[in-house]
This record gives sequence, C-alpha cells and structure tokens, in this order.
Amino acid sequence: PLSLSKGICCKTASLNGEPAFKRPRENGQVESLRTPKEPRNKVTVVLGAQWGDEGKGKVVDLLAMDADLVCRCQGGNNAGHTVVVDSVEYDFHLLPSGVLNKKAVSFIGNGVVIHLPGLFEEAEKNLQKGKGLEGWEERLKISDRAHIVFNFHQAVDGIQEQQRQLQAGKNLGTTKKGIGPAYSSKAARNGLRVCDLVSDFTVFEEKFRVLAEHFLTMYPNLNVDIDNELQQLKEYAERLRPLVTDGVYFMHKALTGHSKKILVEGANAALLDIDFGTYPFVTSSNCTVGGVCTGLGVPPSYVGRVYGVVKAYTTRVGVGAFPTEQDNEVGNLLQSRGREFGVTTDRQRRCGWLDLILVRYAHMVNGFTAIALTKLDILDTLSEIKVGVAYSVDDEPLPSFPANMDVLTRVSVKYETLPGWCCSTEDVRCFEELPPQAQSYIRFIEDFLQVPVKWVGVGKSRESMIKLF
Repeated sequence: PLSLSKGICCKTASLNGEPAFKRPRENGQVESLRTPKEPRNKVTVVLGAQWGDEGKGKVVDLLAMDADLVCRCQGGNNAGHTVVVDSVEYDFHLLPSGVLNKKAVSFIGNGVVIHLPGLFEEAEKNLQKGKGLEGWEERLKISDRAHIVFNFHQAVDGIQEQQRQLQAGKNLGTTKKGIGPAYSSKAARNGLRVCDLVSDFTVFEEKFRVLAEHFLTMYPNLNVDIDNELQQLKEYAERLRPLVTDGVYFMHKALTGHSKKILVEGANAALLDIDFGTYPFVTSSNCTVGGVCTGLGVPPSYVGRVYGVVKAYTTRVGVGAFPTEQDNEVGNLLQSRGREFGVTTDRQRRCGWLDLILVRYAHMVNGFTAIALTKLDILDTLSEIKVGVAYSVDDEPLPSFPANMDVLTRVSVKYETLPGWCCSTEDVRCFEELPPQAQSYIRFIEDFLQVPVKWVGVGKSRESMIKLF
C-alpha cells in the first residue's frame, strides 16, 4: 500500500472489482472500510420456462415444505397453480402455493395486482376442499405498495378483447381478469394501491371515483356500479388491514435477519413476459427473474438459486405462434393424457413436442441454476419422441429466438427423434428406476441446455417428484 498522510485515502487491494480504501481517522489512525458481506439469506426462485402451466405449483409445494417465507412477486389471479396434498387438489391464483405450509409466512409483493373479491373467494373455495388452508389469514402478508384490480378493470378487459376480435379478427386470449387494465393504470399513474385502501377511505373514495370516470369516458358502454363497489371495498379494507405491511421493510428484515429459507414462486412464464415473451401474446408483467427484484424490492445480490420448470413437452393456452405444436393425433394424445386444461380459464391447451430452442432462450434471460422437468409420465405410451433443436426460416438457420412474431409463425423446426420407453413411469421414485430411454431423454435435455435436471415429475403429487441430486 501507498504511504498515508492525514486527510488522504489510500488505495489497497481490489475488492469485488472495486478498489478498497483505508481512511484515516482524526487521531491519525487508519481505519479499514467495512468489507461488503455476502448476503445472509438469498431467495430461491421458481420460474416457468415455457408458456406457463409447467407444474410450478408442484415444485413450489415441494420446496415450501421447509421454507420460512414464500413470496409472489408479479401477476394476479390470471395465474393458476394446482397443488395436490393428501389427495386433496387445491387451486391457487393469487395466494402463494406455499400458504399450505402452516409453518411458513406467505407474502404477496408489490409487483402483484390484487383483485380483492378474487382473493377472498379463492381462500373460501380452498377452505372447503380440505384443512390445508386453515388459518391462512394468520400467515399471509401483503405489500402496501401492491396495486388493486377493480371490477371495472375486469369489465374493460372483456371489452378490449371484444374490440380486438372485431377490429383485427384476432384477440390476445387474455383471462379477462383485469390484469392488463390494472397494470395500465399503474403505468399511467392513476392506479390505486393497497396503502390507499387501508388509509383514509374518504380520500380513497375520491380517487376511486376519478379512476372509474376515466374508464367510463374511454368506454361509454362500460357497466360500473361505483357505489356498490365502494361499499364492497370498504368491507374488504377491514379484512385486509391486519394483513398489510410495508413490503420493502418486510423483505429487508427477512433478507438481513436471522437465517431463513426464502422461496419466490413466479406466475405465468418466460415466454409470457411483457419484455421477453412472444409479444403481443403475453401477460402484462415481468415473469422472468428481473420481476423478482422489482416485484418484491429484493436487491439482485440477494437472488440465489433460480429453478426453471420445464414440461416434458410444450403447451400453450390461447392464440399466438407455437412452432412445435402438433395439431394431430400426437397433440390429442398429449392433451388427453396430460389433462391439459387451464387452471384459471378451463381452456383446452394446445400441445406439441418439447421446444429446446425456446427453453434455451428462457435460460439466457433467467440463468437457471437447474431444471425441474415435469409430466414425463405423459410420454410413457409414445414409441418415439421428437425434440425441437433448431429453427430456420426460408432454409436460413436462425441463431436465436426471434422477437418478431411474424417470423416465429414462419419458422421450420429441426427435430431430433429419440426412442420412447413404452412403459409406465408413474411408480418410479429414483432416477435409476427410470427406463434407459427416459434417462437418455433427460440427459439429452441437460446436454442441449447445459443445465442440470434436478427433479423429474412422473405424477401429480409432491411424492412423484424424483430428486436427481
């Protein structure tokens, strides 16, 4: 190190790419600036790597068993996670799937848009199914910065979809849950947040009426019962108030306090991301890893392992390009065996072969630590299985996943054909018990993506998730 005189900082060794300094005190002694510490607690993230419906709820349920905190960071009740516990099938849309763990706290972050009637109705429906959700209000926290979805947002969503159909003959295939209009209000800076609702209701009412009138001006045929909805919201405010917390401070304490296992479950999936998905046939939030930071107030350095959930084939709900879609007997078989219906909309899912170009693109954006490969058992009856490994347009190979959807609709897919195993895998509980062809299928995916497969799903329950390492 350089010699030091009073009032002069001395540069020493480099630290994390930044030069470290020693600063003299007034008494002339040298004090080292505090060395940045590794975060005590990092969040583990579970994200969809395709177009959603990959089985994220099952993976979250598995990891949530010993989690201390389970978080939702984006989306709304347009998402749907199915979790089977003790033969009871629970359906979640706004509540984190981890709410079934009675020892964990569940947190809905600021990036989520919340339809309050939907939240409480979802809880009531799941309470009627089994005991898993008992006491849910005692273990749920909601960020005061989360935006609210109002009934007129949902009505506007339906009108907009109808207009698209009339004007262009093609809609976006939204869930009509008001998610897009609510995020539009957020971006337009006239939205209302949870903190507004649980504060002075007179002020909230005034803002609500202004927002409702804004949409009525844009959509004169909109049916809005302002007074009735305000009365509902006043009642919900009382139920909501005990659950509301300063989300930034809440997460900061969780991250910097005593040792905790923190899990984040993403809604929707990479190819539905507003920036990186197959735009415009996407959702209205960032459902890639960046949404974890903005949707919870988590610094990037606190993001730890990122698990991508990949279905052993590909499905998509609604409209939009789908290069590996099989509109034939194979697609029908996948649809029927996989019971491919949307949890939120009950719409039939389109089905096709596994598209590894698409999953590799999702890995580029998210940087997956490992993969959870779900619904492998759905392929049990196939004598051969195809996997998409390259795209080309007009016989010209594409080096990456295209942004332009007109291009994506024109791609030709190059397939690798792998042998099927033609036997049931549903009772398999370790990798070595899988048929050799199924093992080869998994290794092919790992080699192509250069990402390890950590779990393989061969059934509906958490016990059917085979851990490979």
